[in-house]
Order: sequence, then structure tokens, then C-alpha cells
Amino acid sequence: MRKITLVASLLFFGIAASQNLFPKGETIKNEDTLKGSNTKYRDFWDVKKYELSVEPNFEKKTVSGSNLIHFEITKDIKNPVFQIDLQQPMEYQFIGLKKCFTPIRKGDFIFIETKKTFKKGEKLSFTIQFSGNPKVAKKAPWDGGWVFRKDQNGNPFMSVAQEGAGVSLWLPTKDIWSDEPDQGMVMKIITPKDLVGVGNGRLIKQTQEKGKNTYTWEVKNAINPYSIVPNVGKYVNFKDQLDGEKGKLDLDYWVLDYNLEKAKKQFHQVKPMIQAFEYWFGAYPFYEDSYKLVESPYLGMEHQSNVAYGNRYENGYLGRDLSGTGVGLNWDFIIIHESGHEWFANNITAKDQADMWIHESFTAYSETLFTEKYMDKKSAETYVKGTRKAVENDIPIIGKYGIRNEGSGDMYYKGANMLHTIRQVINDDEKFRQILRGLNKDFYHQTVTTQQIEDYISTKSGIDFSSVFDQYLRTTKIPTLEYSQTGNVLKFRYQNAVEQLKLPIRINGNQVISPTKEWQTITLKTDAPAVFDDNYYVNYSSL
Repeated sequence: MRKITLVASLLFFGIAASQNLFPKGETIKNEDTLKGSNTKYRDFWDVKKYELSVEPNFEKKTVSGSNLIHFEITKDIKNPVFQIDLQQPMEYQFIGLKKCFTPIRKGDFIFIETKKTFKKGEKLSFTIQFSGNPKVAKKAPWDGGWVFRKDQNGNPFMSVAQEGAGVSLWLPTKDIWSDEPDQGMVMKIITPKDLVGVGNGRLIKQTQEKGKNTYTWEVKNAINPYSIVPNVGKYVNFKDQLDGEKGKLDLDYWVLDYNLEKAKKQFHQVKPMIQAFEYWFGAYPFYEDSYKLVESPYLGMEHQSNVAYGNRYENGYLGRDLSGTGVGLNWDFIIIHESGHEWFANNITAKDQADMWIHESFTAYSETLFTEKYMDKKSAETYVKGTRKAVENDIPIIGKYGIRNEGSGDMYYKGANMLHTIRQVINDDEKFRQILRGLNKDFYHQTVTTQQIEDYISTKSGIDFSSVFDQYLRTTKIPTLEYSQTGNVLKFRYQNAVEQLKLPIRINGNQVISPTKEWQTITLKTDAPAVFDDNYYVNYSSL
């Protein structure tokens, strides 16, 4: 009966299309813009809260449920068209939609035409049921899609990876990074009676009916759309607590039953990790929702208060050190890196995917900062310099705006080394730390642009870093310092640099030079060979 109703509903939408209710000029040709821009179908309403239910079916590889979208009109507007995102082949049906709203499907979008004038401040809601076979990931988390696996005991193990593709690959939402539900969300996860559903935030209710479990999770803070993730498996739970900057922080761990003892041992790293990040970045941003680490059927992801963990309970990155120095084998890469995103990605979120370096560069550098606090500064410097071998300089780090396009993967370790270089120029670790803490305080739970972050660092440091950001974020060039020394006379200049690059460098421990593209000459105190600080991410070439 439900299937018949859905077909009838879709037929109605087809009739609507024939009546030319679809927005004029809007075709599938500009699909990327519709996905990645704050279009005229998005810019007049602000999502306040999601209340959703989801039930994945392992055997059929389907997902079904509903989403109640609460929102507020942000400006006076007449006869607007709303855009809801839901990627094919997922199907949908509106529940209780008023006559003045006419929905129509076009590709991965549902447009809702209205014959009504709305006033700024009006509060409304849509309820949408969804069902179907969502895209299945071939290599999660690097490609988007659901993951339907079995654990080593043959039990279903399910989740989804969606940072790049977007949560709309299964859930009807306003799927754009710049609009987070300000009042959070409630998510009900429905599972077979012998499985457990784990979501974001805190578990507020658990019920059983008709041979199925329902786990209800609540998030009180704003949350990135791509962080909305249900996990289903044969989970067991254990808890801990940390005395943090804002008081008692609940630590919540959900792992497959046969990995419980491994998890209790490996997750000892969580407390020193949070302590280190609170030192560098400020208080954990989601005390109300707790910190949660959840075993996942893929390597890992930074889902807010629901960090996905799949690193086999061993140190390094699947047992390897990405820096090639050995330093990274002293800690679990996924615990450290993905948790670092709670500050950069989940607290401070890029408005546009093109600015994803804000998430990844700072978080990649968080590995270095954790190492410095957990071990020592020398080990941290060894680690970050070791990661340079991963830099490809293929395309710029900043992607193309407005089309859900991310830049180079160099946003990780080229970006981390850019920040390490900026730290050297500031030459005051306490000031650098306060800038990082200030970012998380002044942009607390906000979506931001690259320009805001650049301006903040320059303003707070008192140093104009605009040309440095241009060099590392917007070109594929690494500046080269060419030099020659005769006796105590040092000659030098920058090559492979942007125009007017302002990147001073310390030599011989405490002497500062300010290279340009023109040759300069200085007299050193002695004729000993000049010693260049390799903490700067520049190449050195002796002529």
C-alpha cells in the first residue's frame, strides 16, 4: 500500500512538471552550482533543527525514514521556491504539505514552488519520508556512500561516509555547509533487536517494539550536514570522564563486542589528546553533546560528537607512520587526527567546500601540536618536516567556489607546513597558541571563509601574511631561497615565489633576513657557513 501511495505521489510530481512549475532556466546543466552555492532557492530560509529517523536494511541494502525540517524565513519574500537536496535513486514523499506548496523533482533536487508571501521571522517545517537504495561506497571514506559490511562474526555492520558527496545521498536536507541547524537535531536509529544504533550527541532514549530497537540521539549544538551519521552494529559501550576546561567532559565509546578489551587499552590516548587540544585550541566545543568515539566499517571520519574509528586498534595510520620518521608510531593517527576536527571542521566550518583547507590544514597540524605536548618539541618538528614528502604540488589547495569542489589533497601536509612556517615568522609560541585559541573562541560554532581566517591571523599576529597565504594556498610553488656566500658576505633572493612575497627567515639562530625576488647582500658576523632554519617550508639552493 505504501508503495502504491509513493508511485501516485511521484506521478503527481510528473504532472506538475508538465505544467511548467519548474523554475525557468534551471536545468541539470548547472547541477554543480545548485549543489555548491547558496542559490536563490536557499538564501531566504535558515534551518533550525532536524528531527529524523533512519532504518538501514542490510539484506536489501536500503535506507528509509523521515526528516522533519524546522526552518525560519530570513527575509520578506514573495512566491519563493525552496530547494531540498536528495540524490537519486532515493525516493521521497512529503507528509502534510499544504496546498500552497507544489514540489517537483529534478535530478538530485526537489524544488517546492509556493504561491504565498512570507515575512522575515516566520517559522515553518517540512516533513519528508525517504526510501531506496542509496549509493554504496566502493572505498569509504574516500568515496561517498553507505557501507554494508559484516563484522568478523558475521553480524551486519553499517554506516555511511559522505563528506564529499553530502548527506543528501540518503537524507533529504538543505545540503550545504554554510547552513547548519542552529538548534541541533534528534535522530532515531531503528535496528534489528540484536543490533545497536549509534548516532551523534547523547543517547536520550532506547525502546523496543515489534522485534526492533529504536535508539534516539540528541545533538544540542549546531552540526555540519555531512556529520549526521548513523552507525549500526553489534556494539558494546563503555564510558569515562575527563576534567576539562569547561568542567566534566563525558567520554563515550562504542565498539564491536569482540574488540572491547583492545578498545579499553587503545582509547587511553583520548584523555591526553583532549588535554593537548584544549591547551592549544581551547575547550572542547561540544561539552553538551559529549565526546564519542565509535568503531566504524571504514578507516575514520570526523563526525561531530560521533568520531568514526577504524584504525585496527594500533598506532600510526594502519600501522604506518605518514611522516616516515617513526614519530607517528607513538600514537593512534585516527584518534588524534579525526578528533582534532572537532575544533577545525566541526566548531569552525568552511562555508564552501573550496575552503576545506580550514578543516584539513589546521587538523593535520594538530598532529604536530599533539606530538609537541605528548612528547616534545623536537619530535614534533621532526614529524611535521617528515610529512613534506607527501606533498604533490599538483593543483592549488583552494578549490573552485560555488560547485562543491575541493582543492588539492595538499591541504593536509602542505597546509600544515604553511602553518608551521607562519609560526616560525611569529616567533612567539604563546602568541601563536592564543591565535589558535582565539580562532575557536571568536568563530565558535560558525561557518567561515578563507578570507576571514587569513585576516584574523594577520591581525592578531600583527604581521601581514596575505602573500604567504597566496603562495601556499593559491599556487603550486614552494619558494626557493637561492644564496651564495663568500667569506662573511651572504647574497640571496627568492625564486619560484609570488610577487611581493613577504616571508622573512631566520638564519644562524637569531638573525632575520627578508628576501625578495631581487638579489640582496648582507654581512654576517663570521665567515662560518650560514645556517638556515629548516622549519620554514622553503627550498634552499646554494649557487
